[in-house]
Amino acid sequence: MSKKIISIVIPVYNEEKSINRCYAELCSALLPLIDSYEFEYIFMDNCSTDSSFEKIEKIASQDPRVRSMSFSKNFGYQRSIWTGYFYSKGDAAIVFDCDLQDPAEMLPEFIRKWEQDFKIVYGIRTRRQEGVFINFLRSSYYSFISAISENDLPQGAGDFMLIDRTILDLLKKVSNPKVYLRGLIFSFGYSRFGIPYARNARKDGESKINLKQMAIIGADGIVSQSTTPLRISFLVGLMVVFIAFVLLILFISLRFFDSDLPPGFTTLVVLLLASISLNAIFLGILGEYISRIYEILLQKPMSLIEKSVNLTLDSLEKED
Repeated sequence: MSKKIISIVIPVYNEEKSINRCYAELCSALLPLIDSYEFEYIFMDNCSTDSSFEKIEKIASQDPRVRSMSFSKNFGYQRSIWTGYFYSKGDAAIVFDCDLQDPAEMLPEFIRKWEQDFKIVYGIRTRRQEGVFINFLRSSYYSFISAISENDLPQGAGDFMLIDRTILDLLKKVSNPKVYLRGLIFSFGYSRFGIPYARNARKDGESKINLKQMAIIGADGIVSQSTTPLRISFLVGLMVVFIAFVLLILFISLRFFDSDLPPGFTTLVVLLLASISLNAIFLGILGEYISRIYEILLQKPMSLIEKSVNLTLDSLEKED
């Protein structure tokens, strides 16, 4: 019988200091399983500006299991992972960040749980070696998105997970440039198993995801997982209309019973500013949803591959 294939999808952006260590730790962690499984290592280079792709080429020249693709531009972290999923050959695929903050030693445990018929095996971050403020923001965000999501999203779960070929085939049909993969994967409803772990500090280099990028990914997650913000805006709008109606009745009554009533300039200004602010907020919410509809309708490619290693673009098209 042929061995099952496990694809390791590794997003890369300016990680020249981490690539060799990442490859070595993955090989070491998976060495006990090479008699039972075949492995492929798919490095997804998101148009790095350093020597990341050259380092991958060197590794691939010595190990045919290593495949790599370099994009024509930076398509973002989520679309980089999606492309790795799309071109993976495995019966299952695991996302592993090149910065080594997720422990490679957990991969055999992921595979064991997958063999117990769990379609999704994911890591649950119980502790992160980051600043107090960043940890607070992350915790608040995960709590919020879990509360509003129409799907059962586990708190503390990131993209460090194993997914079965069944899910990989479903993801191939997705064409959404604002894709939020972890939410989409859990929305399919397949059996899953979470494994708690403490996330390590980055060993080499610096994080490439700043607060702005975190905010973009967070907004994608909220909008893609729930229409609750639209409902909230509608409910708040009804409340404002009700309050305005009550105040209208109140001021008309006072006008009739108290001739010395001041003109109420301050009240009018406050109400006017509150109305303008609410309109701006709700138009922004509507704009977020509409912009995503627009981008999907444009049908832009999820990514464009400029260079590849251990395969050609022709072979990629045949696999597609």
